[in-house]
Amino acid sequence: MTQVQTSRLTSTAYLLLGVLLIAISLRSPITGVGPLLDLIREQLHLSATQAGMLTTLPLLAFAFFSPLASKLAQKKGLEHALMISLFLLLTGITVRSQGSSISLFTGTLIIGAGIAIANVLLPSLMKRDFPHRVATITSIYVLMMGVGSALSASLAIPLTHLAESLSIKLIPTWAFSLGSIILFPIIAILIWLPQMRNHTPAAENTSKLDSHSYLWRSPCAWHITLFLALNSFLMYIFVSWFPTILVDTGYSHEEAGVIHGLLQLFTAVPAIVLIPIMSRIEDKRLLSLGLTLLGMIAVVGLILAPSLAILWAMLFGFGAGGGFILALAFISLRTTDIHQAATLSGMAQCLGYLLAATGPIIMGAIHEYSGSWTPPLILCAVANLLWSIFSLLASRSETIHKEPKQSFQSI
Repeated sequence: MTQVQTSRLTSTAYLLLGVLLIAISLRSPITGVGPLLDLIREQLHLSATQAGMLTTLPLLAFAFFSPLASKLAQKKGLEHALMISLFLLLTGITVRSQGSSISLFTGTLIIGAGIAIANVLLPSLMKRDFPHRVATITSIYVLMMGVGSALSASLAIPLTHLAESLSIKLIPTWAFSLGSIILFPIIAILIWLPQMRNHTPAAENTSKLDSHSYLWRSPCAWHITLFLALNSFLMYIFVSWFPTILVDTGYSHEEAGVIHGLLQLFTAVPAIVLIPIMSRIEDKRLLSLGLTLLGMIAVVGLILAPSLAILWAMLFGFGAGGGFILALAFISLRTTDIHQAATLSGMAQCLGYLLAATGPIIMGAIHEYSGSWTPPLILCAVANLLWSIFSLLASRSETIHKEPKQSFQSI
């Protein structure tokens, strides 16, 4: 192997390692909050609705900052824009870990901005630098996101015990736990530094796009949007409240954290199972419906048999993770070019995150009013039924044309 080939291989390895470390940093700052929610509420005297905002704020940031990410990449280049996202994550985690209510919500909002930028730009980077291995890299990328989520959720409570054993008094134990994941963006920044020598423009699908206003009148576009939106609505409810539900049904905080981590890990499993076989399945309606039904079984099971929470966590994680992958696939499969796909992706993710942002708040408000988790879980079951219906509509083999034959009113 020549020196040039060795240099290229090393450069590619650093790039891939950097991408995977960024992926680990994208969900871990959010999923670590759930197991600590009761402790945070108790020490900061937050209502259930205010606690739900801790999951809502990042989603609102996703919806607001996602359209700005491509403009940042056009101006700074993909590599520099991704470094900015990492510094936002670093700053947000630092601010959030100061221990007050103001710093908690402010830091959470900054974290959401950093995640939003990376969420938009990483797929463009992978398409540009790994054009012939997009499916493989994507599966590993989604898997690493799941690993980061699982680690953050599973270690949240043990890290509070570590803070107690070390007699840390400067900040609350929950703040120490949330601050510990700062290691992820720090390591990612150090590994990403070699990419700063590059200053390449954004990939084509992050360039300024022409208006595709007809998408808002397309039934197919709305089917995909609502399929993704309901998936996100249910997923972020579980991210926010699942550990609290488990504790209230008799599990210890440590057990709830581990089971919550297991749910996060299983959201990544479909990335390994589904992506290699996606192209072989022409009619995806049965697959799509099956994944949503796993979610329904898990929600109903949690109501009727909470003692089997480990099973319900695995089923829901697999169904929600698989549904997310399918939603992204439908955006590509149902569009005719990359500009149309990018516009549909923006429509689906913006509206999807806005709907998802209401989930934790509604869940917390219903629980606070009723004093039970059964009514909000019934709401989840109803949402899951709608998700199943839109899974069949979104997975129909049809393509969005510039002048759709149906109007929106005909849905």
